[in-house]
Amino acid sequence: MAYHVSLESVAKTDTGMVRSHNEDFIAISPEHGYVILADGMGGYSAGEVASSIAATVVQEMLEEQLPHHFKEWSRQSDKQLLQLVQQSVVRANTSIIDAAENEPQFHGMGTTIVVGLFQQDRLILAHVGDSRAYRLRDGVLDQITRDHSLLQEQIDAGLISPEAAQHSPNRNLITRAVGVDRELDVEVHEHATRVGDIYLLCSDGLSDMLTSEQIAATLIEFGADLESACGTLVQRANTHGGKDNISVILAKVVAVDVKNERLLDRVLKWVR
Repeated sequence: MAYHVSLESVAKTDTGMVRSHNEDFIAISPEHGYVILADGMGGYSAGEVASSIAATVVQEMLEEQLPHHFKEWSRQSDKQLLQLVQQSVVRANTSIIDAAENEPQFHGMGTTIVVGLFQQDRLILAHVGDSRAYRLRDGVLDQITRDHSLLQEQIDAGLISPEAAQHSPNRNLITRAVGVDRELDVEVHEHATRVGDIYLLCSDGLSDMLTSEQIAATLIEFGADLESACGTLVQRANTHGGKDNISVILAKVVAVDVKNERLLDRVLKWVR
């Protein structure tokens, strides 16, 4: 593989049982090691325009810039890649705002986004809004993004319990979105990966319909067959109401080739 990580990845997006059209957009590339999911918002077709612009701009920037970062891989590249992923989302933000200014019918459009870039034994994860990323490791599912939402702020402040939050009418009030303001705060983190990890990216059409326990049970049951796991998650979300568009990306770390790391880089990693 191009960047010393072997991924098995699948994706599925579905309109759901209530909405008339799909405003989600997904893109994956096992070759380049990225996964992208955007959940658009706005009247008429504006939401799907925003999500399409966001994912496409990020995709194009990653494919354009990644080869330059891997001429000679080193730990210094990690910081550069963090900046690359962050800047790709910032560029998407500018592109959406410019499009809305040029086309009045798109005024007010925006999108959430979550971007994962796998390289060596690391995942660089950037997100804005309430689309999520989870990691299934050794049978345990952890949410590895934190929603940018009013509800999450209330949970953090102790005003509502996570259990009660499942039924809150404020679940879809987000506090950050791509394409809303020229100044955008993109949250970016780096995670160590292991062979066998399964990473799930999803829109709130999945996470609002299924609990973390239900998602975990599905991944554990079907994890050996990502296509079946992906399809089952979408089907179960629809069975539970399908009140929004449902998008799911699953990426499994099959192998990591670290033999090209310099000795100094490996020593530095061990002592961190």
